[in-house]
Amino acid sequence: MSIGLLALLDDVAALVKISASTLDDVAGQAAKAGAKAAGVVIDDAAVTPRYVVGMRADRELPVIAKIARGSLRNKLLYLLPVALALSAFAPWAILPLLMIGGAFLCYEGAEKVYEAVVPHDAKAHVAALEPLALGAASLEDIKVASAIKTDFILSAEIMAITLAAIPTGNIWTQAAVLAAVGIGITVWVYGGVALIVKADDVGMALASTTSSSLMGTVIRAIGRGLVRLMPSFLAVLSVVGTAAMIWVGGGIVVHGLAHFGLTGVEHAIQTIADGGSRALPAVASAINWLLFAAGSGLVGLLIGFALIPVSERLLSPAWRGLKSLVAT
Repeated sequence: MSIGLLALLDDVAALVKISASTLDDVAGQAAKAGAKAAGVVIDDAAVTPRYVVGMRADRELPVIAKIARGSLRNKLLYLLPVALALSAFAPWAILPLLMIGGAFLCYEGAEKVYEAVVPHDAKAHVAALEPLALGAASLEDIKVASAIKTDFILSAEIMAITLAAIPTGNIWTQAAVLAAVGIGITVWVYGGVALIVKADDVGMALASTTSSSLMGTVIRAIGRGLVRLMPSFLAVLSVVGTAAMIWVGGGIVVHGLAHFGLTGVEHAIQTIADGGSRALPAVASAINWLLFAAGSGLVGLLIGFALIPVSERLLSPAWRGLKSLVAT
């Protein structure tokens, strides 16, 4: 009896070790894959705050919570099963789809640059719809729905990058890694967005402190600093998000082309990066990364600008025609 019990305990201990090892493996793969998706994450964090601009302060956090729930639904209910199906039945399609997503990121980034340099009415139809809202709730629903649609594209790219970074193997490990990355990135992005959006309110509260002590003076100074800093911070965040979008999209396309044998672009960028790192050996790694990212960003910008007329003259009219056909 005691021998059987000891054997059972040995089996349980072995299972616990296996489970712990699996969890460690999932956590390690999730961390590596999440790091590769960092550029898209930055853009996601930069894009979201604009959806709560102009809303009442008491509705900002509920709106962010709605968008976060929609983001989780996008990742876990829709994109994760699709990613696993691709991995199981059409692994050859992952890289082409990733490159298409990268090209879309290039287009979105270039569109933002074009809008900043030459303001135009590309999104005027969205603004024109807002006055038709029946009330605050309707406007809120419109903004949440728009944010979740934008999130779907960015989430698809995050999940595709994650899937490409996971070694092929056990489907349950892949599912666990995808879920861990999806949940972790959603919490990180929308938790950060909530902090950013409410920072000015915190600053106003701190600036309103009436204490005449030294600590009160310091608190008021911190509050006024937050209030002054946030508009500039949001502007910088938007620029960083756009740059990250173009760099990540360009890098995905460059690496994808090299995978299919078109190595010229990647080789040229890497040659420039290696030359820069040799010129500054003290910071060789940083210079190499910076120059490669800049080269990928330049390629991404060229791709994005090339896609703008394609979208305006071909894809958008085709999409509007399809929607009209479905509506009838």
